[in-house]
Amino acid sequence: MTSQDRNPSHIGIIMDGNGRWAKNRGQIRSAGHKEGLNAAKTIVKAASDMGLKNLSLYVFSTENWKRTEDEISFLMVLIKSYLKKEYQFYKENSIRVVHSGDLNRLPGDIQNELSTVMEQTSHFKGLTVNLLINYGGQDEIVRSVNKHIQDSPGVKLSAEIIGRNLDNPELPPVDLLIRTGGEKRISNFLIWQTAYAELYFSEKLWPDWTAEDLKEAVKSFKNRDRRFGGVKK
Repeated sequence: MTSQDRNPSHIGIIMDGNGRWAKNRGQIRSAGHKEGLNAAKTIVKAASDMGLKNLSLYVFSTENWKRTEDEISFLMVLIKSYLKKEYQFYKENSIRVVHSGDLNRLPGDIQNELSTVMEQTSHFKGLTVNLLINYGGQDEIVRSVNKHIQDSPGVKLSAEIIGRNLDNPELPPVDLLIRTGGEKRISNFLIWQTAYAELYFSEKLWPDWTAEDLKEAVKSFKNRDRRFGGVKK
């Protein structure tokens, strides 16, 4: 099945390269994270303008807790401030915000901000932006299995059961997985949902990404021949 003129129904982005972007300019890592946040807003707006339906952004992984306390604290403040001040942007662009990841380890104020913004935007019908914060693909699957064991003990697991117990089961599978910054790995990102995703790797560091880069990635997707294990006739 070729993609032809069809947009991907769900794009996932591993936003990599903030630290290297700052280092290349002789700046501290926090400067790169600030610019990365600006790039994220640019790409969200571009995705909305392109009529895309679902966009997942890898904001903070379960492995990112290994970073220094100063960097983690800065990232938490940055995430909180972004959530608090962007409601008008979501409203103007009819963007719905959802969250993937384990909320329990996040600071209480960020949990509250996430809950507030998800409630405030739940009725918007445009682009759905899935923010992956304290997220790990393996962790999500384990949580899905444990939820099933708790809710339906003794019932045999299936792929369908695992899928419906994921963080956002209403979102379609990822069609296009983008990673910036030159690395070529998926780093525990939506590993269940990306089983048949097309992969797109960009050498460009995340803070340098623009709407044109997103368009180029989508163009590449449209030129892919997707067979999902079948044989081309």
